Amino acid sequence: LALAADFRIADPTARFTFLFTRVGLSGGDMGAAYLLPRVVGLGHATRLLMLGEPVPAPEAERIGLLSELTDEGRADARAGELARRLAAGPALAYAQTKALLTAELDMPLAAAVELDAATQALLMHGEDYAEFHAAFTGKRPPKWQGR
Repeated sequence: LALAADFRIADPTARFTFLFTRVGLSGGDMGAAYLLPRVVGLGHATRLLMLGEPVPAPEAERIGLLSELTDEGRADARAGELARRLAAGPALAYAQTKALLTAELDMPLAAAVELDAATQALLMHGEDYAEFHAAFTGKRPPKWQGR
């Protein structure tokens, strides 16, 4: 489940384990063989899925499995802060960025650059981009509407 998340936040006491091979099953359960190499690279994914050894949070951060390692006991509070920041931000820009990240995983660079340019052109005609300019000129924070 954590592999499918956009952000993974944990404190130093967290541990991550992919146990399926240790019980005689494939390590590629629930999309792990697809998602994990994209998060941590093929070498780390192979080790994690094949050996099933626990990964302490500091190592998980080092290999890219975590987005952020907090102080002990602060993961929930930090996740809440991040959620509030995202909720207050430019939802349409976030949605388009997520869509591009997903679509461009299996796309050649030239096609990805073209898709990026088309998406930027679309967003430049949106209300949020106009609001950004008005806010910048007015020296105030933007009031994002997701349009």
